[in-house]
Amino acid sequence: MQIALINNLRAGRNDRLVTSLLEVLHVETDRAGALPEAMEDLARREIDLLIVNGGDGTLQHALTEILANDVFEKVPLIAPLRGGRTNMTAVDLGAHRNPVTGLRAVLDAARRGRLHERQVTRPVLRLRFDRGRRVEYGMFFGAGTIHRAIELVHDIFPAGRTQGALGAGLVTLALVMKTIWRPRDGILTPDKIEARLDGRLIEQGELRLTIASTLRRLFWRLDPFWGEGRGSIRFTCIAGDAHHFGRAAPGLLWGRPPAFTTTENGYTSENVSNAELRLSCGFTIDGELFAPREDEVVTLTSDTRASFVRA
Repeated sequence: MQIALINNLRAGRNDRLVTSLLEVLHVETDRAGALPEAMEDLARREIDLLIVNGGDGTLQHALTEILANDVFEKVPLIAPLRGGRTNMTAVDLGAHRNPVTGLRAVLDAARRGRLHERQVTRPVLRLRFDRGRRVEYGMFFGAGTIHRAIELVHDIFPAGRTQGALGAGLVTLALVMKTIWRPRDGILTPDKIEARLDGRLIEQGELRLTIASTLRRLFWRLDPFWGEGRGSIRFTCIAGDAHHFGRAAPGLLWGRPPAFTTTENGYTSENVSNAELRLSCGFTIDGELFAPREDEVVTLTSDTRASFVRA
């Protein structure tokens, strides 16, 4: 089995790994722009298992290179380590807290021919948007409020791991408290977003929250999805004038919405196959930020699945 590792030197927890990966082919990168060339080199080597040492952003770039650009003749297994500032996907897959321990577990399973015991198949979000007819792949999407909240985390917390789950969690709690006193101010200002779910227009005008994911849990085990449906995309949007949002917010974060959080009252959560958004606010894919553009159309589908390995 051909095994390789992508090591993001700018991620949060890579210092101990740089000198300890001599038994597998590894590529070190310090910027996203270097990833395409590195992936093309690994594809020529016919890699069977790609270990990704970095955060959600590193994994997002790797997924896009693999799935959107078809550099691999055969899509490799992907093992995300918890080596970055935010590691929602790795955590959701059950990766070990220590990336070195996770790496050793994956290599041991490969040597013993037991990788199948750690294999998890998940749908991947495919995002298509206007700028250059661009396509990106990832596991989490957020628009408007989420984009601004991530910018706030980057502004107020020092570079490093505090910009990850810790900073995101603290900002989330602060925003929940703010919904009680000033629910339409600053970061929480609703955005004009037109949303169509499986072709059906959601009549909610301005949206306070717009998120989608194929993960089962987000950071801090948050689960702000409670809807039903047969699609692979878990989608939630909340109207700017949703009834009693301050009261509903704590329960919504962990997938326990109060009885009044109905579509009629401004709360929509469904499992869909397609979501089309027309928006003028910024958005994020796995923490990677895309600046606002006027009247941009973003389409989310999930017709591709990736085989991950729990590290």
